[in-house]
Order: sequence, then structure tokens, then C-alpha cells
Amino acid sequence: MDLQKLTLDNCEEDDVLIALVRLVKRIPDHEFFFHINRINSFCFERIDDLIVEGVFYTYHFSVFRGYSRESRTCFRFISNKSVFSVQKKEVTELFAGEEEVKFLLEEYPDSDYILTSPDKCADFSLILLPENLCFQLQEIPLGFDEKLFHTLQYYE
Repeated sequence: MDLQKLTLDNCEEDDVLIALVRLVKRIPDHEFFFHINRINSFCFERIDDLIVEGVFYTYHFSVFRGYSRESRTCFRFISNKSVFSVQKKEVTELFAGEEEVKFLLEEYPDSDYILTSPDKCADFSLILLPENLCFQLQEIPLGFDEKLFHTLQYYE
């Protein structure tokens, strides 16, 4: 009797799937998560910031975590735009390439949050988003060779 190896086609070994969350209008974090927590069976709470070290600044990104009891999956919303930065040393170069505000995904500055999960095959549709506050999620693969991939793996 031969053993068959079962694989999931939509789960890449090298890539991690993330989702981009875009808000319809600017609202504070606490108001956005109040609406999310009201319509979901699990609650998101603020945890320690994701910290990214630069040459001239240390950037802090807010992180909200929630656990789905039904699917036993952890989800994290990470702010794409730094909530604040601490200047380490004075910028003396004209084109240093570092500013006071940083985006984790610089090619998506219009995204407000990055939705992640340590589960390789997480289903982001389990999270109900307020229709009048968010656009549809945009799922994108994050390759092993990208800097954010390693930052997220280290943070987990």
C-alpha cells in the first residue's frame, strides 16, 4: 500500500500571505478597533509596538492582536505608518533616505494596516471588518527575500 502525500496548493513554503487594510477615512486606532471588536466574536488588544531601527531614527509601529477561538488562529494588525519615532542622532547628510515618518511597506503608503498571522494558511476572511470604514482586503504574498518578511518572523 502506497502512502500519498497531501499538500495544500495555496500555501507556499517560501512566501507568507499578508493582507493590506485601507480605511475609508482617517480615524484613531481605538475607534477603528472598537468597531472591529463589536462585530467579531474575539477582541483585538494593543500589544507591544513593533520597533524598527534605522540609522538616524528608531521607529515604532502599533500592533493589535486577537485570537479566533473557532479557528484557533492569532491575527495581528500592524500599523503601516510609524506612530512615532525617536531620533538617535542628527541627520547631517543631504540625501540620507531616512525621514521622521516611515512606512513598513513603502510601495503601499495608502495602506493603514498590515494584517498578518503566524499561521501559514491563515484565512483573513474570518475577521469581519466594518463595511463603512474599510475597503476590501488586498492579500499579497511576502517573499523570503523581502526585509519585512524577516522583520515579521523576528517579531513573532
